[in-house]
Amino acid sequence: MTKHAVTYALLGTLALAPLGVRSQEWTTPRTPWGHPDLEGLWTNATLTPFQRPTELGMKAFYEPDEVATVEQERRAQTNADRALPPGQVGSYNDFFFERGSGIVTTRRTSLIIDPPDGRIPALTAEAQGKVDARTEYAALHPADTAADRWLTERCILFGGAVPMFPEPYNNNYQIVQTPDHVTILVELNHETRVIPMDGRPPLPAEMQQWIGDSRGRFEGDTLVVETQNLKFNEQSRFGVQYLNGISDENLRVVERFTRTDADTILYQATIEDPTVFTQAWTVEIPLKRAPGPIFEVACHEGNYGLGFILSGHRAEERAAADAARGQ
Repeated sequence: MTKHAVTYALLGTLALAPLGVRSQEWTTPRTPWGHPDLEGLWTNATLTPFQRPTELGMKAFYEPDEVATVEQERRAQTNADRALPPGQVGSYNDFFFERGSGIVTTRRTSLIIDPPDGRIPALTAEAQGKVDARTEYAALHPADTAADRWLTERCILFGGAVPMFPEPYNNNYQIVQTPDHVTILVELNHETRVIPMDGRPPLPAEMQQWIGDSRGRFEGDTLVVETQNLKFNEQSRFGVQYLNGISDENLRVVERFTRTDADTILYQATIEDPTVFTQAWTVEIPLKRAPGPIFEVACHEGNYGLGFILSGHRAEERAAADAARGQ
């Protein structure tokens, strides 16, 4: 094995080893039936970027004395009230965003911890061809119908369900346990994941759902949830963090939930899709205890934006047609 191979193998091992591991003094609380107790209200809001900034290279963690400066820079970078380039209309003002006030407590430089460079791995040639074709089509047909728009814009699916990626707002969760189920209420788009723990077989492959078919089990004190049968189309199912992403029928997500202290669940999700990605990749996010309560997010009921997008494009088309006729 070469010197570089040894170095990268070591970095990969360190990347998957959580910094915020459970202390020797911590004893995982138990439910009355003996399972590790994960119940409560939790949030994954964070200023930590999804992918590691390229200028950081292989730097996986910030030093403690760097955190304050990094957080100040991230607040400025993500401030929705900052001045925009000419022609951009922006989004909601910053009051409505909920990115948290700091980076993850593990001090990681990105939410992606594997590959070791903290970046989404390359796509397969076939998947890259599909993304290129979609991009080309979107440039010519940005809003012919609602189906041309992102799933987030249509209030169909956000990135906070499976896997549980932070979004710009509504990053709260409620976990409820029974002896044979774990239920996760996802604030964004009011999804509810009901995860059987009784060893039942998965649903047939042709029965696809937007949040997939999940089965859970405990490995020691860690809840492991495997999800397959994830419905897909040509748009990304990974939310705002990865809007230009893609998936197919081979997507499988393996999540791990581990209590590390009274106010933290360490969450890891590994994304496997061998016909889309050249390798699996893993995200790690500490879920911190949240005060609550959780309110319903009525996205579709208040979705005036999608109608305005479509009507705006129709207005542009009429204006172009009028101009072509010399009116």
